[in-house]
Formats: sequence, structure tokens, C-alpha cells
Amino acid sequence: MLTETLANARVILFDFDGPVCDVFAGLPAPEVAQELTALLSRQDEAAGAKAAETDDPIEVLRVAHEADTELGQKIEQALTAAEVRAVAVAGQPTRGAAEALQAARSAGRGVAVVSNNSAECVRVFLELHGLDEYVTKIVGRPSEQPHLMKPNPFPLITAAEQMNIDVTSCTLIGDSLTDIQAAHAAGATVIGYANKPHKADQFAEAQADVITEDMQAIADALTMA
Repeated sequence: MLTETLANARVILFDFDGPVCDVFAGLPAPEVAQELTALLSRQDEAAGAKAAETDDPIEVLRVAHEADTELGQKIEQALTAAEVRAVAVAGQPTRGAAEALQAARSAGRGVAVVSNNSAECVRVFLELHGLDEYVTKIVGRPSEQPHLMKPNPFPLITAAEQMNIDVTSCTLIGDSLTDIQAAHAAGATVIGYANKPHKADQFAEAQADVITEDMQAIADALTMA
């Protein structure tokens, strides 16, 4: 099923955090969330209190934008800077990710990264590990528009448009429910990368087209697709 799904895809869309790397492996996400929350609290105590309820930096960003557009911009700038610092110490790409990117290009597929992380941090990581040559387009977090992040299909549709192809000819590889939801909303097929034990059941319930626990399996399937 994995080989068949990839064989029908003209463009492979990779989520970044998970399928390609562990963004906050060296700079833990809760630390970044705490840093952003402290910055937010100094400007808006109520928003800071709400942000303190999460340890996800992306959710802190959502809270900031909901509170005030200008404040959201400041938090977004701080988050982008933190993400760039994080990928510099994130370690090696996810096992099998480099091989999957290479295999996709070797098989003549278009390759794009679609992420709720900043395009800047994606670019830095790919260049750092010599993977930028395999990626045609990067669609990162929509600036100042967190409502357009996945699960909104906007990033997938944007990537498809930039590559001059219908999004229904794309397959997304993602490791979260928001990826599955975004792909369904866009009309793309989706491979759930279950990098934690509980995710396989979640992805099955969310009706991912295929589920795999190994990015290397995707690389192997692409060589046969």
C-alpha cells in the first residue's frame, strides 16, 4: 500500500518536525514556550496566563495573535529566532529522512516541505545537513496568519500552486493529526508517520491513507514506486 500510494504521487510533501528532524531535540520545546510566555506576559498579563497553560511554542504564538496583532508579530519573531537556534543543535535528520528526500528526487517526484515551523529554520536545517538540493519548495508558517497553519489546508495548497500541480496529485508525509486533517481538507493523500506508539491508532482513526513507523520504509518504497 505504501508503494502504491507513493507511485500515484507526483509531488511528495514532507512535514518538517518529525519526518525530517526533531526540531526541539537540543533546545526543548517547553523551554521555548516558557521563554515566549515570559515575553508575552510582560506585554499582556492575561494572554501570558493563558499561554502558561501550554508547553507548545506554536500554541503560545496562537494565543499571542488572538490577543493582539502587534504582540503576535513580536512573539512570532522571537519564535522564529528560537527555531533557528533549535535546529542548529537538533542533531541529525530523522532516520531515513535524508534517504527519503533523495529517493523522491531520484524517482522524479517534486519535493516540498510544508511546516508550521518557520521557513527560515527549515532552510537552515536543510542547508546544514546538505539536503537543500533535494527540496524544491519550502512553505513555512504563514507570517502573521497563524489561522492558516495546518490543520488548515493552506500550506499544502500553496506548495502545490508553487509547483504548478493540483494538490490532489500530492502526498503528504506527516506525524500529527493536524497533518492528516490538512491533507484530507486539501484533497491530498496522506501517509501518517507514527513515530510514537500511540500515533498508529490515532492515524488509523483519522483515516490516514497509509501508516508507517519508519521513514526508511518510505525511501525504500520510493525506489520501487
